[in-house]
Amino acid sequence: MSHVVLVLVETVNDYLPLLEHEGFELILAPTMASRAAAIAEHGARIDAVLTRGPLGLFAEEMAALPLLKIICVIGAGYEQVDLQAASNRGITVTNGAGANASSVADHAMALLLSLVRGIPQADAGIRRGEWNKLRQPSVAAKRLGIIGLGAVGLAIAKRAANGFDMSISYHNRQPRPDTPYTYCASVAELAAAVDFLIVATPGGSDTRHLVDAPVLDALGPHGYLINIARGSVIDTDALIAALASARIAGAGLDVFDHEPQVPDALKTLGNVVMTPHMGGQSPEAAQGTVQLVVNNLLAYFSGQPVLTPVRLPTPV
Repeated sequence: MSHVVLVLVETVNDYLPLLEHEGFELILAPTMASRAAAIAEHGARIDAVLTRGPLGLFAEEMAALPLLKIICVIGAGYEQVDLQAASNRGITVTNGAGANASSVADHAMALLLSLVRGIPQADAGIRRGEWNKLRQPSVAAKRLGIIGLGAVGLAIAKRAANGFDMSISYHNRQPRPDTPYTYCASVAELAAAVDFLIVATPGGSDTRHLVDAPVLDALGPHGYLINIARGSVIDTDALIAALASARIAGAGLDVFDHEPQVPDALKTLGNVVMTPHMGGQSPEAAQGTVQLVVNNLLAYFSGQPVLTPVRLPTPV
């Protein structure tokens, strides 16, 4: 019997044939309207869902999918998936941890270099007919702090240490003694010890506003902040205030609280570089994430352990 996968994502269509090649029937529903319609029409047949962290899957949707057995999340974050509802139903949840780490790490470094070296401002000046040679700080041999030393954080650290001779410090839920990097017990301690601070931790309630006004003050007027994780990890109001008053030197942002809406206050600041949540978007990452979904589904439906399980709360 063919397994039926409800596909809620909209960014990996070129690689969905990987699923079809393995015999999975796909129902594409990339908008909220088509999603509701698909669940109403096909809910009795769907036994797997493919989604992203911001798109999630809600308890009432799970309730309308009586055969649902597994939810596969593309990317590391799963903040809008109702894990409690999944746990209560005995539904397995997997994520894409590590599949797009190289792409996200590349993007983090690109944001950092663009921001610190003033690339957008220099480009805009030339297009206006100007020739202003900006005197911007060097990136080499600086101190880099990483919040979240998972697959993405480790990939960033490797690029920074090996390519730019940076010293690496980090804050994580637990120290990583398997790495040569310096552990800081708090985010504020980390911010105070570095020149550049990169946020690479998952979103969700546990990390909400982990970077707040005191952390930004600890980073200081010569410090730069990069966020390629989730907008919720940073207190956006505090960030805007710190940028506007030059309490930090600048910020590079790929993620925002209410995507695709971006606060107008950020758009008016000259010390911000922004991209539209594209850090994990590359052909290599898309293929890798879909292949991981394929591998997880094949493992699950053959009775084997899934490769990247998400830890679920205790059923209630």
